[in-house]
Amino acid sequence: MSLNALWTATAGLKATQAAISVVSQNVANAGTAGYVRRTIDTVPTGPGNSGVAVGAVTRNFDAAALKQLRSETAGAAYTATRADITSQIDKLYGTPGSATALDGTLNTFTNSLQQLSASPNSAAARTAVLSNAAALAGQINAAAGSVQDLRTGVEAQLGSDTAAASTLLKNIATLNSKIQNTLDDTARADLQDQRDQAVNSLASYMDISTVDQRDGTTTVLTGSGVTLVDRGSAASLTFDGRGTLNATSAYSTDPTKRTVGTITATTPGGAKIDLGSPGALRSGSLAAGLELRDTTLPQAQRQLDDLASGLAGSLTDNTVTGTVTANSAAIDLTGIQAGNTLTIPVTLSNGSVRNISLIASTSPTATVDPSVTNDSTGFAQTFDISGGPATYANAIQTALNALSAAATAKGYPAVPTLTATGTTASVTLTGTASTAVKGASATITAPTSASDFTTGFPKIALFTDGTNKLYTGSLESGAQITGFAQRITVNGALVSNPAPLTAASATDPTASGARALSIFNTLTTAQHTFSSASGIGGIAAPYTTSVTGFARDVIAAQGSASTSAATMNDTQQVALSTAQSRFASSAGVNIDEEMSNLIALQTAYGANARVLTAARDMLNQLLQI
Repeated sequence: MSLNALWTATAGLKATQAAISVVSQNVANAGTAGYVRRTIDTVPTGPGNSGVAVGAVTRNFDAAALKQLRSETAGAAYTATRADITSQIDKLYGTPGSATALDGTLNTFTNSLQQLSASPNSAAARTAVLSNAAALAGQINAAAGSVQDLRTGVEAQLGSDTAAASTLLKNIATLNSKIQNTLDDTARADLQDQRDQAVNSLASYMDISTVDQRDGTTTVLTGSGVTLVDRGSAASLTFDGRGTLNATSAYSTDPTKRTVGTITATTPGGAKIDLGSPGALRSGSLAAGLELRDTTLPQAQRQLDDLASGLAGSLTDNTVTGTVTANSAAIDLTGIQAGNTLTIPVTLSNGSVRNISLIASTSPTATVDPSVTNDSTGFAQTFDISGGPATYANAIQTALNALSAAATAKGYPAVPTLTATGTTASVTLTGTASTAVKGASATITAPTSASDFTTGFPKIALFTDGTNKLYTGSLESGAQITGFAQRITVNGALVSNPAPLTAASATDPTASGARALSIFNTLTTAQHTFSSASGIGGIAAPYTTSVTGFARDVIAAQGSASTSAATMNDTQQVALSTAQSRFASSAGVNIDEEMSNLIALQTAYGANARVLTAARDMLNQLLQI
């Protein structure tokens, strides 16, 4: 027997022993979370591959399965967060059809109006109307308050999640450095397991992608391409939370206007990236939190604000329609108050029809966010009515000119040049040969104050902004509609003296059911225009329905959104479970397979040992000669 055989057998024993050690480690860690099955390679050595050496310890997993697992982890965290909050929003309105639900409270109120119309002399009937109106306002107040409580909770959770994600980034960078400087294969594999676990945990907070480097490190990026970890360097994430949020709290890319927190990634070089901006994060709990705080919950607030506005405004506002002649529309704006809106549908230069909303104001003309009007897709501007009816035409012309200039500056199709003429409250709006005025309409609040129960009879300010402020949709100190759901209440003047509820006319206080019946019809039958910003009936155009119909639509929309979010989450959780199973099948330890490998290794070990035993016996015989 040659010495080469002895050397080969010895090397074989060492290689087999190392392989058995790896199998033993696999079996011992079969139930360890994050542990990836390992194998050891053997490398032929010596002349003519006469020997064998131990190669590198390799972690066995499917890279595509790991990538899918991280993607599904982010998706599952996103859908779970949305499903939780949308379910809570739905519960704010109560069980549809029940007496305590929002629609049930509204029905109780309208029923009491019918009873009052039938029994106008009943003090109890008047008291019931006011009591039921207060209960309705209170329920809207509570629901809107809860919406902002949810936003505040989401804001706090964003802070916690951001801190956790930042810690994970630091851990990943630290593990990268250790992996880069570790020569021991087993220790390196342990570190890689820890790093992959950290990356998987990070995926629950945000959508990420990874790029493995030749030195064993990994680079982590957001789905939008922002580098978070590069070898041993990591960006730090911070969240400047604003504590308790309210209806006016909103995100803005302008830090001076932003009134909610945002996620800022600070790179090792000092650069700052706003991850709270739209599209920066696309999945994970952080993306869901930002979407809920900045879109879903504000829309729920707007729906309640629109409902409150409908309750108050429909009982006080008259709709005035202009007379269209050829390419002009004449409209009488007598009695218009700050916050009332003049709407002019016009044809743009590209042939599309858009609404121009001009909101009456007591200040110089200013650009308005269209979302506070009924048509969030149109153009909006204020016009100054402080000079009185004789100045309305000039004020409207000034507003139209400013609106056209602002639209052109933003790259929108130019607003058609209109001409406003008139020396009284009657204003004529005229287009040009290439543009057409499709009409004109205005909402004009009839009562001059919350305590005015005669002007515009049977219009009445049953609901007010606070106890005695008339609701007109004013923009004088911010949009009055924003947060109105939290402030709507029953008119304090009516609580003190309910008699105007049953006045026969503006001058006759004799008890009559006509006004109560008018209020009932206005709320249940008359058509009222609600903002497209509420998302009810689509976002492309204002939505027209009765106030009670809108309330039902809001409840139905939130119920549908909750069901849809829950269904999406169930589907995503199944996808995550499938991805986990797929990855586990490639990376997990199969005890039966390991036992088979162990038997094969034992056989190989015994064979190598037998070669050495035979060599020993031969040497002993030689020494005995």
